[in-house]
Amino acid sequence: MDAGSLTSSNKYQSKCPDQRRTVRENLDRFIPNRSAMDFDYAHYMLTEGRKGKENPAASSPSKEAYRKQMAETLNINRTRILAFKNKPPTPVELIPQEFYSASIPQQSKTSKPRRHIPQTSERTLDAPDLVDDYYLNLLDWGSSNVLAIALGGTVYLWDASDGSTSELVTLEDESGPVTSVSWAPDGRHIGIGLNNSDVQLWDSTANRLLRTLKGGHASRVGSLAWNNHVLTTGGMDGKIINNDVRVRSHIVETYRGHRQEVCGLKWSASGQQLASGGNDNLLYVWDKSSASSNSPSQWLHRMEDHTAAVKALAWCPFQGNLLASGGGGGDRCIKFWNTHTGACLNSVDTGSQVCALLWNKNERELLSSHGFTQNQLTLWKYPSMVKMAELTGHTSRVLFMAQSPDGCTVASAAGDETLRFWNVFGTPEVAAKPAPKAHPEPFAHLNRIR
Repeated sequence: MDAGSLTSSNKYQSKCPDQRRTVRENLDRFIPNRSAMDFDYAHYMLTEGRKGKENPAASSPSKEAYRKQMAETLNINRTRILAFKNKPPTPVELIPQEFYSASIPQQSKTSKPRRHIPQTSERTLDAPDLVDDYYLNLLDWGSSNVLAIALGGTVYLWDASDGSTSELVTLEDESGPVTSVSWAPDGRHIGIGLNNSDVQLWDSTANRLLRTLKGGHASRVGSLAWNNHVLTTGGMDGKIINNDVRVRSHIVETYRGHRQEVCGLKWSASGQQLASGGNDNLLYVWDKSSASSNSPSQWLHRMEDHTAAVKALAWCPFQGNLLASGGGGGDRCIKFWNTHTGACLNSVDTGSQVCALLWNKNERELLSSHGFTQNQLTLWKYPSMVKMAELTGHTSRVLFMAQSPDGCTVASAAGDETLRFWNVFGTPEVAAKPAPKAHPEPFAHLNRIR
């Protein structure tokens, strides 16, 4: 509008009071500053952000059927399960090592050299049909150095010592898909939670189903945690059940508190405290001795600080009463708790959905995996929570992480249907450590209990 037209409008307003208000409303328009708008976030909220609390809505049946038909026609997915993808490019050395060594003074012998953290994954494997569900737990690395991963209704075992892959079990349609996997401390037996509320216990060496735990839950079992001979299960029904796998009547303790699905379960190293997180945004700490099957327990601590689902849980290896927890997309925070007192020690906003947490067993460091927008793994220095590294490569949210028995390598599985391995926690100690003791006792009588 030019100056002449503006003057004409003013004259017109003085003669027509009723229409003056209309003209003023037309002139007083808000014109947004496009440079200050976050179009990426706006697009996410329009397309993905409103599809569900933590999970985007499932694709339509027609699209899903078309995708599966194309996969079968082109003979993809099934032919490359846990197969190597192209090796990531070697990082370019911008500054020659000779120049770097000559220009920077040598560190004193007393100071610890700074650890090199590779920015790319060591290897990448295909993981087709990995269920993109925030509330499940589909990856675990056992003490025998075998990685278990659930892809749809099948559980595969990947032996890290020789890179071989084997199929443990493929479930029938009415039982699957698999909703959780967890290795027993002996590294031989594995618990498998199912969508139909059952839990199966398998002997991976003999490739044999030992028993099925029934009657505990009313819906899918999305989280598992072992405490010696006790397999703890968490379900969509909000219940947490301790199952003694040695006895026929396996349900020995019940924890009630969550109002929605239990998606995170972790026992402390001492085996005395259990942390549980749920879709009700609540975090509980339970004491092992405070419950029985006849009298459901009262929690030791009930934390309400998170504002989204709590799935990521990790007990600190160097401080027994320190627990780290991570919140979903509406929270984005990592919080630290003193489980003796229930006090929140610190809270850090990570900027994105926290899917999993792992402590470094040798250093005071914490690794977190995330969703939108970077889908990265972030290494934090504890307790300062300074970022030490951000590892990118996944193109979808990094739902699951598992740590090798030596504590140095981390496996991550994401919604992009890939499994990546990262040398993020350094190299194994040179000094030989005593081999872990076998645990035959808890499973000695399983053949007689069905």
